[in-house]
Amino acid sequence: MTAVESRPAAVLGGTNPSPAHRPFGARAKAFVALTKPRIIELLLITTVPVMFLAQQGVPDLKLVLLTCLGGYLSAGGANALNMYIDRDIDAVMDRTAQRPLVTGMVSPRECLAFGIGLGVVSTLLFGLTVNWLSAWLSLGALLFYVVVYTMILKRRTAQNIVWGGIAGCLPVLIGWSAVTDSMSWAPIILFLVMFFWTPPHYWPLSMKVKDDYARAGVPMLPVIASNKVVARQIVIYSWVMVVVSLLLTPLGYTGWFYTVVALAAGGFWLWEAHGLQNRAKAEVTGAKLKEMRLFHWSITYVSILFVAVAVDPFLR
Repeated sequence: MTAVESRPAAVLGGTNPSPAHRPFGARAKAFVALTKPRIIELLLITTVPVMFLAQQGVPDLKLVLLTCLGGYLSAGGANALNMYIDRDIDAVMDRTAQRPLVTGMVSPRECLAFGIGLGVVSTLLFGLTVNWLSAWLSLGALLFYVVVYTMILKRRTAQNIVWGGIAGCLPVLIGWSAVTDSMSWAPIILFLVMFFWTPPHYWPLSMKVKDDYARAGVPMLPVIASNKVVARQIVIYSWVMVVVSLLLTPLGYTGWFYTVVALAAGGFWLWEAHGLQNRAKAEVTGAKLKEMRLFHWSITYVSILFVAVAVDPFLR
């Protein structure tokens, strides 16, 4: 039994029926799965609160809905194109073995057309109903994720998630530009928060599934470096992230509520990051390393921080 033989039959050219002959409900779910909805939820969590900050109150509901729809379509298109390009390595990784292209539920041609179509529709939707600055930022995020991260960085360097993560930071700028049709230091600071958040958010997950990445030949940092090195990098990025998050208040964009929340949430993050580093230094491995604690907290941290961004204008 070889590793190749363990892949789904659709990838091996088995007798599975063509995608067009699969049940409609299953096919519909597969196309939704191409957009990676759970990842997009996180992107919208960072978009909408910034609109409240830009408005210094409640933004126009129609504008919020259009921005969310455009953002979903754009990110969904980027994710679909990412799956199209990465379908070879997705087939050999356990965590991606059930993706629609691997199982044969969606054909590569359908996925490519779907991703491009979503990108075109999202750009036009932003431009015609929100503003063209948001449209170009959205298109830039899509192209950066697909071309720079997926096609250039991902398989070549351990810095892939560091610089590739820029695409996931741009929704902050889109949220601000949707309201103001301009840029300011506030969204740039929050962009930097997300930039420094991304590596210590993703590296713990990469530590957990590093064998998957190694098998696929993807040089995520935990694949080519020891846990000690990865944990040290996580701590460094975490400290910078927390410090940057506190810049909003002295620059006059937020008040006491956001500051208290940022300090509390950031402090707990640093506690978890240093805890992971201490376990890595002690050469703890396996389940006792508890690297996923920081991964799960990182999602909670972003949610809490950006809720504070949205609430703060009402308490000033």
